[in-house]
Amino acid sequence: MPSLLDRFLAYVRIDTQADEHSAASPSTPGQLDLARLLLEECRSMGLADAAMSEQGVVMATVPATVAHPAPTIAFVAHVDTSPETSGKDVKPIVHRNWAGGDIVLPGAPGRVIRVAETAELAGLEGCTIITSDGSTLLGADDKSGVAVIMAAAERLRERREVPHGPIRLVFTCDEEVGRGTEHLDIAAIGAVAAYTLDGGGKGEINGETFSADLAVVTVTGVNTHPSVGKGVMVNAIRILGEFLEGLPKGSLSPETTAGREGFVHPYAISGGVASAEARVLLRDFDDEGLADQARLLESIAARLRAAHPRARIEVTTRPQYRNMRDGVAREPRAMALAVAAMRAAGIEPRLEPIRGGTDGSALTALGLPTPNLSTGEHSPHSPLEWTCLEEMEAAVEVLVHLAGLWGRERDCGAGEG
Repeated sequence: MPSLLDRFLAYVRIDTQADEHSAASPSTPGQLDLARLLLEECRSMGLADAAMSEQGVVMATVPATVAHPAPTIAFVAHVDTSPETSGKDVKPIVHRNWAGGDIVLPGAPGRVIRVAETAELAGLEGCTIITSDGSTLLGADDKSGVAVIMAAAERLRERREVPHGPIRLVFTCDEEVGRGTEHLDIAAIGAVAAYTLDGGGKGEINGETFSADLAVVTVTGVNTHPSVGKGVMVNAIRILGEFLEGLPKGSLSPETTAGREGFVHPYAISGGVASAEARVLLRDFDDEGLADQARLLESIAARLRAAHPRARIEVTTRPQYRNMRDGVAREPRAMALAVAAMRAAGIEPRLEPIRGGTDGSALTALGLPTPNLSTGEHSPHSPLEWTCLEEMEAAVEVLVHLAGLWGRERDCGAGEG
């Protein structure tokens, strides 16, 4: 079977960039290519029930090694990569025995992972760092998680002495565009708890995420030839620019917030004189904070409607996911055993809220408590993205310990072995 590194390098070379404007499921055909590879690898591992849905969701079960009815748990990762940065023709570079110092990415002049700006590199001298060549993202989000799950499944198949219940492997599509659980059947997973492998540096456990909405701001103007534009033209681009200029400058943005502070993040614009659109992420740890952000956008729109009565300015908001905090708490073992597994692997756990979301947010809302675990992802969605092989290896060992700890439990409910 391929090594952890071999798996990861194979996965990132497959273009699985999601497309938020596509109505297909999955949104891009490359996701099916990786899903088929994972299906084949699961079957090669002897996982007899391995299957792939029409929408690219792959599921398989590592059979229990205990006779008592141990609870079923699931390990979850997504195959798609961010639509914000190209994932085509990824050229991974393996920096073995990294000696420290800035990492120059040769495929894009001027792109450098600078130690002074990357605190997570501290203490990783001598480790294996993996980057892209700088012309694309790497895809560690979430192919680090995919590789970690596959390596852990292989290890559990080899170490039959590890006492564990049934382990469900679940690989989803289109998580990056908020559709990762759209075609998931929670009953078919049959687990009492799950874990997304979609986190940062070694030791992170996330039992709380942002709550998230997507706002779309649409300005409809009036177009005509600019030579006769006076008194006729209503330039949607200019009005949309005014809207964005009305957002707070020194607060409420990703650039100015940290910790438990939320933000409003315009991340894509499109259009022309006749019509222009901005897509805006709303993020906060509480629903009331999201409501305040929506009211802020509407107040800016109301002011511009008064200033530009011939334009039509609309703000529509739709939910994306919600904080998993309360749902995770309904299965106390989910967090407690994750902490114990980290410590069994020699890692001091760090319980932190995640300033983002995972498939676990939606799974938890659907009734399957799903904390998030670290896999060594760093600087996601960026051509400066990187991962650390040793952190990925540590994540594999955590999953093996986690399986063993759950294997000592007994259940009479969902997912019993």
